[in-house]
Parts: sequence; structure tokens; C-alpha cells
Amino acid sequence: SPAARAADGGTVSGRAGGGFFATMVQDARAANDETLDGADDDRVFYRLPVYKRVIIMLGGPLMNLVFAVVLMTLVLSGIGVQTVTNTVASVSACVPAEAGQECQAGDPPSPAAAAGIQPGDVIVSVGGQEVSDFATAAALIQAAPGQSVPIVVDRDGQRLTLSVTPDTVTRQVVDQDGQRVENQVGVIGVTGTLDYVRQPIWSGPIAAVDNVGTVAGIIVQLPVKVYETAATLVTGAERDPNGPLSIVGAGAIAGEVAATDAPVVNRIAVILSLLASLNIALFVFNLLPLLPLDGGHIVVALWGGIRNWWARIRGRAEPAPIDATRLVPLTFVVVIALIAMTAVLIIADLVNPIPLFG
Repeated sequence: SPAARAADGGTVSGRAGGGFFATMVQDARAANDETLDGADDDRVFYRLPVYKRVIIMLGGPLMNLVFAVVLMTLVLSGIGVQTVTNTVASVSACVPAEAGQECQAGDPPSPAAAAGIQPGDVIVSVGGQEVSDFATAAALIQAAPGQSVPIVVDRDGQRLTLSVTPDTVTRQVVDQDGQRVENQVGVIGVTGTLDYVRQPIWSGPIAAVDNVGTVAGIIVQLPVKVYETAATLVTGAERDPNGPLSIVGAGAIAGEVAATDAPVVNRIAVILSLLASLNIALFVFNLLPLLPLDGGHIVVALWGGIRNWWARIRGRAEPAPIDATRLVPLTFVVVIALIAMTAVLIIADLVNPIPLFG
């Protein structure tokens, strides 16, 4: 042991000289020695093969990822994604020349009303092209202003072919560059039904992987984001709605969602999505190569494995295991930084919270 022990209880009775960090390293070694028994030397964790240690240390983060995948699968494949479906919700009496105008007496009927389209009809095809959602049907209609377009609808199990001539109106549309521009488009005067559409079972894992990349990008910018959040405490400026949150902020958002008048299924979907995002954040954050996070311990184990491999190929004896207690000062600095970051975010979430609804 690096410290002298009392004969009665094995307590530390002597300390090597050194500064604050040297004392921390010594204390860490002494505490570790207290847990060891000579008979257990071959069973201690650091003597396990590298792959076993990595698997064990990945257990926590991987469980967070599994929870996130399960939650996202429940949301996407169990509840579904809110989508405007190709089922007609309403048929306008007319088509106003400009968006926001109301129908006046004497206005001609909308093309949909004139053609006989009714609420509840399911749009099957437009201009000979099958459609599975309202957005596709609307795009085909907008592309044919003033042209006669055959629209097939399913009404109570029967398919009807209706001839519709979209009115030509000026509306704001999104062009290929993503810019909103005014353009002449075709409109027939129908709206689609907003409903939950269940996604394939593999949508959950795909969404989780996509979110891992997004969260990783956010965590890379975390020091800057936390600084900007701290600045809002001084300036009183509004916080970035996409900025980091503490567990207090996440809980506040969950409470706001639960208190809304939205349908229960909507609230459940949002809360499950929030929990999934939290688990993904924990997964990515814990894999950062910093002690005391799991990622830091994994890096130490992998470095030890590389040292052993290099010694073997050079025909030398296997080096002693890496003394992780030497990294205690670095761990101390990281812990202080994490505590400071958490404190800033909690204070910001209490004093200047991010509103869920604007």
C-alpha cells in the first residue's frame, strides 16, 4: 500500500508529502486498497480482459439508448405521427381570390363542391397518379391550375372518378430553394383530415440514431451554449429555444405539456418523446472521453489494451495496469465543471425558463 496502515483497522496513519492534487491521488489509492483482499487480486476489475471491461462500462449508456429506441418506437409505431391524410375533412363553399378572405354571396362554388367531393371522401389518385397523403394530392392539384383533372375518391367503399378544374389563385408557396414566393397555383377548396399515422416498426431505431447525431452536435457546442445561457441571466435576454436544459427545465416542460387542453394521446406522445430525448442525451453525454464519465473509463481501458498489445508484438513483458488514480486531479476538474454547468442551467430554468408555448 502507498500509505502506512494502522495494525488494528487498516486506516491511513501516514501521508506522503505533496500538494492538494498529490494528496487527492494518495487518498484515492488508499481508499481503493481498503477494498482489496490479497485473495481477490486476480478477480479485480482492472485485471479483466479489455473487451469485458468495455462491455461492462458500456452497459449504462447502452441501456439509455435502448430506452430511447423503445420510447421512440412506441411514439412512432404505437401512437403514430400527426399527418394530414388524404381523407377530406371539409369542402369550401368557394375559393377566395386571396388567402384569408371569406366567401361572399354570389361567389361561384369551389371546384371541389362543384365536382361533388364530400367530407369523408378518401382521395385515391389525382390526374392518374396514386396518392397516399394530402400533401401529395395538394401538390398535384397546385401544379394544374385551370386544367381539368380527374380525381378518384373512395366513398363508402365505392370508387368515383370526378372531373375537377382547379381555380387559379395567387398563393405563397415554397420554391426549390426553400424560399417563400408568390406564385399562381391550382386550388379546389378542400382540407385534409389531421390524424395519427403509424410508422413502420424500424422508424423508432432510425429516429433514435438520427437524434444521436443531432445531440452529439449540440454537446460539442455545450460550453458555448452554457455561456450564452449564463449571459441571459445578466442581460435578461430570451433564451435560445433549442438551447440546453437542466432536469428542472425538462420537468417544467413536461408539466406544461400535461397541463394543456390537448388530447391525452397528444400529451402522452410529447412526454414520451421528451423522455426519449433525455435518454439519448444521457447516452451521448456519458460517452464523452472524460473522467468520471463512462467514456473516460473506456478510453483508459482501451489505452491499457493498446499498451499491452504493443508490448506483446515487441516480445516484452506486459506492463503494469494503468494507475487510474493518477487521473483523479483531471476527474476533479471535470466534476467541478459539470457542477458549475448544472448550477447555471438550473438557475436559468428557474429565473429565465424557456417557454413551451411562445
